[in-house]
Amino acid sequence: MQLNTILLMSGWGVQALQLLASLSILIVLHEFGHFFFARLFKTRVEKFYLFFDFMFPFPNVLNFSLFKKKKGETEYGIGWFPMGGYVKIAGMVDESMDEEQMKQPPQPWEYRSKKAWQRLFIMLGGIIMNIITAMVIYTLVFGIWGDEYIPPQNVTYGIHADSLGKSIGLQNGDILLGTDGKKAERYSRIKYNMIFNEAKTLDVLRDGKEVSIDIPEGTVRQMIKNKYTLADLRIPFVIDTVLQNSVAADMGFQKGDSVIALNGQPLSFLGEFNEEKKKHVGEEITVDVVRAGQPVTLTGVLSHGDTMGTVTMMDVSRYYSTVKVKYGPFKAIGKGFSYTYQKFAEYLDQFKFIFTSNEVKPSESIGGFASFGKGFSQQFDWRQFLMFTAFISIILAFMNLLPIPGLDGGYVFFLIFEMITGKQVSDKVMGIANTVGLVLLLALMLYANGLDIVRAFK
Repeated sequence: MQLNTILLMSGWGVQALQLLASLSILIVLHEFGHFFFARLFKTRVEKFYLFFDFMFPFPNVLNFSLFKKKKGETEYGIGWFPMGGYVKIAGMVDESMDEEQMKQPPQPWEYRSKKAWQRLFIMLGGIIMNIITAMVIYTLVFGIWGDEYIPPQNVTYGIHADSLGKSIGLQNGDILLGTDGKKAERYSRIKYNMIFNEAKTLDVLRDGKEVSIDIPEGTVRQMIKNKYTLADLRIPFVIDTVLQNSVAADMGFQKGDSVIALNGQPLSFLGEFNEEKKKHVGEEITVDVVRAGQPVTLTGVLSHGDTMGTVTMMDVSRYYSTVKVKYGPFKAIGKGFSYTYQKFAEYLDQFKFIFTSNEVKPSESIGGFASFGKGFSQQFDWRQFLMFTAFISIILAFMNLLPIPGLDGGYVFFLIFEMITGKQVSDKVMGIANTVGLVLLLALMLYANGLDIVRAFK
């Protein structure tokens, strides 16, 4: 079987394709933001590229394009180095490092000839476009699909606590209500509040009584290292699909089977079943199920991969009542705006948390392309794809706003300095700062992606 066929069939391949599509769309839109304001102020744009047509950040190394076409004053193209994109604006110190152009007298159509406030809008154009993109996507999503969530009180089966959850005092069947005495409206927000609001207690409902559980120091770090584990929704083990050539298929599992026991021990929830089966890898097991209202006993030997074979469970919404909210066109626009603001504020909290919290090390939270790819579903879903694309757009806006030379925020910082002091930063200083910034950005990207590789081997 050819490699590309394998990738397309795998969950990893689906995630990689979604990441490539998402980043490509967002890069083009980001650069269009710069392009739009440049043309608005009658500034010449010499190049508009998706990806770089050189070995970023070295403008004179391996210069070639996969595709290019000249239209008017601008060359549009696709570069070979997939680490972003750029627009080459005449008379500007940028990624292209065109020193010869900067030695010539300023021309009316050049960036350096424009007023400071116009140059500011040109540099903010990409960030503005990323924010608008997120707002438009969220508006479309809420307008088409609406919103749906599970209130904590509707989690009637409670949670399945993993080893970390049990170590702090959680029990299977507990219903998480909130943190620090504040009830959560959405179940999905409880872990977020626990981590990024650095909550001290978890509020749970146990056997009809509310109980407050202290969160020991170090718990959040363990959650992040283990991908936010602590407790999962407790789901009855009902088979939806059994893949061929699996242990489950050999044992005779069928769609609709409800698991009720393993080796005679009553176990009807997926989490508890998975915990118990780990003790019997390589052994013959018996599983009792209810099929069409009748008890059936199945037998088989678990593989050493600690799996019964690939099966999929019924959707969680089958067991828990959700709140569904529909939005008309105008309300969807309002929701898109407010949700963009909310996600931007949340990402700011997450960014600060990485560098200020004693609970986590930056090396445990920073990731590269592989980490981003894992944010997409392994089975393509339009809603999930659009929601995560909008969130990446917010991340791009935030990161580009940072006052780092080489990023849009670096140019904005120098422009604000100029507008306040009336003194323009020299091209030489801008060039040096830009080079240093771009090299540091490349080093950071290599570091982040290197962490992904290390994690993969671990």
